[in-house]
Amino acid sequence: MITLFVIFVTIIALYYYNTRTFKYWKKRGVKHDKPIVFFGNNIDGILLRKSKVQLTTELYKKYPNEKVVGFYRGTRPELIIRDPELVKRVLVTDFGYFFYRGFVPNRNVIEPILRNLFSAEGDLWKMLRVRMSPAFSSSKLKGMFPLIVERALKLQSRIEEVISTGKSTDSRELMARYATDFIGACGFGLDSDSLNEENSDFRKLGRKIYTPGPVNAIVAVLKDMFPELCKDLKFFSRLEAEAQTLALDIQKARNYEPIGRNDFVDMMLAIKKQGAIEIESIEKTKPDGTSEVVSIQFDDDIFMAQLIVFFAAGFETSSASSSMTLHYLAYHPEEQTKVHEDIDRVLNKYDNKLCYDALKEMTYLEMAFKEAMRLFPPLGYVSRQCSKNYVFEELGLILEKDINVMIPIEGLHNDPKYWDNPEEFRPQRFHPDNEKYIKDVYLPFGIGPRNCVGSRLGLIQAMTGLTAVLSKFRVEPASDSVYHPVINPRSEIAQGIVGGLPLMFYERN
Repeated sequence: MITLFVIFVTIIALYYYNTRTFKYWKKRGVKHDKPIVFFGNNIDGILLRKSKVQLTTELYKKYPNEKVVGFYRGTRPELIIRDPELVKRVLVTDFGYFFYRGFVPNRNVIEPILRNLFSAEGDLWKMLRVRMSPAFSSSKLKGMFPLIVERALKLQSRIEEVISTGKSTDSRELMARYATDFIGACGFGLDSDSLNEENSDFRKLGRKIYTPGPVNAIVAVLKDMFPELCKDLKFFSRLEAEAQTLALDIQKARNYEPIGRNDFVDMMLAIKKQGAIEIESIEKTKPDGTSEVVSIQFDDDIFMAQLIVFFAAGFETSSASSSMTLHYLAYHPEEQTKVHEDIDRVLNKYDNKLCYDALKEMTYLEMAFKEAMRLFPPLGYVSRQCSKNYVFEELGLILEKDINVMIPIEGLHNDPKYWDNPEEFRPQRFHPDNEKYIKDVYLPFGIGPRNCVGSRLGLIQAMTGLTAVLSKFRVEPASDSVYHPVINPRSEIAQGIVGGLPLMFYERN
């Protein structure tokens, strides 16, 4: 009898624990779907039926007349912002209230891998951003361009081998291998040769980063359902040891000193040699309101975390956007012809040599690339977290400290309110004359102080690979191609695709 009573009390306690926040948005007059006990509005996410991007985009479309929409990720209230003006305020104008990314549930206990530029919070993020931004300057990008071209030529050779078989190939995997080789050469000074070795160490590492195991799925579910109780569970345990070994091996190979390659590793070794780094805090203030000065040590964990994020962000987003560009061009041969003509025109001007200046003149190719990123943004959302109470005066809404905000990039990119027939592939949308009309609703790299620091590098990497492919080859749908690929519901941040993007490649006349 006592056992039954304990079970009954436990069930009642769990019920009230999991429903205690479910009137949060109703009290504030924010429209939302009715939450379900234990799951909130996230049952499809917890059961791995839909990704965060899919869930956020669905709610964006469901409430077309609302500026904001409420959401419950388990017991946690979140706010989805639909209005471009409010998006700009969160990401740019009032960044001082929204400098937290919101990925770290407990900022006092942070997994080592999460101490990277993308997911780091507060003062650590500011230090990393200030110190690492010079790695992506125009002069740095121009200096590494010969290495990018070298990898692009290997990509051409690999496609010639594919053509000789007469079979289709997964363009997503092909461009991921090219991106992996590029990162190995330009970032780490390594020749991974992923294009010719399907199971190269670098390629296997890339798969591990974006293919969570069953334990990761369980941890993610527990963190969503019981955020306070499970905030200290580790999501990246499976990857951490391997990442730390890789980071130490790379440092040892250079004797812990920059060697004059001026690549990403050299830059980080130089930062590490500086010892403790002092910055003006964005989290702590003195009694007079001025910022405190804080000291942060660039240690081995931070070194490792930057390696992983440079690798992960570089190969996944670039390979996704470049392969989707090929995919859409395969289905729109008239646009592919225009891209071919654009590439031929520019290369003829530069004696058929691919160089940094030539790439900048391929305007139609860039338009097609941007249109592919509009239709299928690799990062379909960005998130922020309130650092202190914030007031949306026009809504009469006070957003409390620690509430997460979701910016539905894919929703904005495909909203007929801002795009004429948004489901159609139209590179002309991105003609320079049209940029003023779309700048506030086209956010593939985010905007504001926390936008993607490597966006220009990603653009150059993808454009070089596309030029190498389309200057010599044309693409067509394969027998097993589908125009709307199936999104991997397990995708956490970058969108994954089930079954890849199979295409046929042919030599151009």
